Amino acid sequence: MDRSKFIFENEISERAYRKAVKNKAKFIRKYGDDTDAVYHLAPQPAPAIGKALGVRQLVLSDSSECRFDEKSLVIGNIRMGFGHYRISMAIASAAHSMGYEPYWFDLHSFKDAACGKIIAEQNELYSLGSRLSQRFGLFNKLVWEPLNSEGFRKLTYNSSDQKTAELMTAVFRDLPKDIPFVATHVWPSQAAVHAGLTNVVNAIPDNWPMGLHLSEGAIHTVQTPSSYLGYRALRGMDKKRQLKPMPKEAIVYTGHYIDHELVSNIEKDCIKRVYRAAGGKSKRWLMSVGGAGAQKEIFAAVIRKLLPEIKAGRASLFINVGDHAAVWRDLLAEIPQMKPFLHEHFDDFKETQSFCADVYEREVSGIHAFCHSDIFAAVYSTNLLMRCSDILITKPSELAFYPIPKLMIKRVGGHEAWGAIRSAEIGDGTYECSTPAETIAMIDMIQNGGDIIEKMCKHIITAKKAGIYDGAYHAVELAVGSDK
Repeated sequence: MDRSKFIFENEISERAYRKAVKNKAKFIRKYGDDTDAVYHLAPQPAPAIGKALGVRQLVLSDSSECRFDEKSLVIGNIRMGFGHYRISMAIASAAHSMGYEPYWFDLHSFKDAACGKIIAEQNELYSLGSRLSQRFGLFNKLVWEPLNSEGFRKLTYNSSDQKTAELMTAVFRDLPKDIPFVATHVWPSQAAVHAGLTNVVNAIPDNWPMGLHLSEGAIHTVQTPSSYLGYRALRGMDKKRQLKPMPKEAIVYTGHYIDHELVSNIEKDCIKRVYRAAGGKSKRWLMSVGGAGAQKEIFAAVIRKLLPEIKAGRASLFINVGDHAAVWRDLLAEIPQMKPFLHEHFDDFKETQSFCADVYEREVSGIHAFCHSDIFAAVYSTNLLMRCSDILITKPSELAFYPIPKLMIKRVGGHEAWGAIRSAEIGDGTYECSTPAETIAMIDMIQNGGDIIEKMCKHIITAKKAGIYDGAYHAVELAVGSDK
């Protein structure tokens, strides 16, 4: 079956199909066709999360060194920003808590294979678009927002991706065909299906239905009821015709993909937040800063706004810039007034772990910046910091679904808008504050009263009781066959 020609029994036009074939041929000319090549895999402990979550990272090897068993589960992902790694960590955490051994399978990391080269190129283009969208309003309005909300939504976009994914199958050769496989990006899901894997779960990250995320042959999981209906109907994926819907067995609403250590401690963490808010303690703000340089203006405005509160001991600020030291240097150069209150936690993940454990139990003050050159530590540091923070400042991407009070700043791409809508309706976050002035006003309201944090925490506990944060567990159950 040619998955680029028919998508859930919806035939793709000859013109769009030829474009998909042409796009695949372009990649072959640039990077070659290694679908018949023999690649082997070897496991090694994953940095930062290897011990905590039992994760073993799969790397290319001269010989096959993997010994999978009935407790093995592979997590297919790519490094594209932090989001897909973050969701993968949630799946790994849930799997580990359920007695399974998670294996990290990153197509982007296989630099010598065609899949790694293709994804690296696509990642660079997406990162460039994100940066340009924040620098140039006209580009954002005319190109970036429409591309992310409507361009990626088209069924024809999926046709092109499916054809390209045919070039990504060689690195799957060592994986048993029936191994449970959870993908947190559509490309490893599509490639796994093309490679013949039979227990594939495609964990869709966004709350806005897009053809980009379809992987026929896999079980699709979504985090929200509205997303379920949108994907089931293939809503808006072809404006010229009414599409046949996805069959019900192809899609499951699971809830939000959240790490076990966060879900299992929701009540305890929220009690501490409410205690600090009610007792007039210093409010703990957490900013997760992306590496594309997007939203720098907003982050700078937030820091300037909080500085007087930090100086007075009424607020403290955690800033995680991931593995992007240059972003931190730019922020520090722009706001040198931070320096008297600043504590840097760089490239020492054990120290970061100790700091988070320590301030979970005691008071904290000042500004604490975190940066780790290792991507695993860079991403997982935000998870650790969430548990000892009162409110997270984030764009409405994958972090919009996490069980911590959230202030939503301006989105990067139209598809993120529905993440903020979901959070605002559940009550665990604000609506999207789309300008620096609106963001500052929201900070004022939260900083000068404890009631908003208290209300958000109550909504988080209610949502936990309703199973809203159990998506990672259900995705694992679907992959291993216990929820089918």
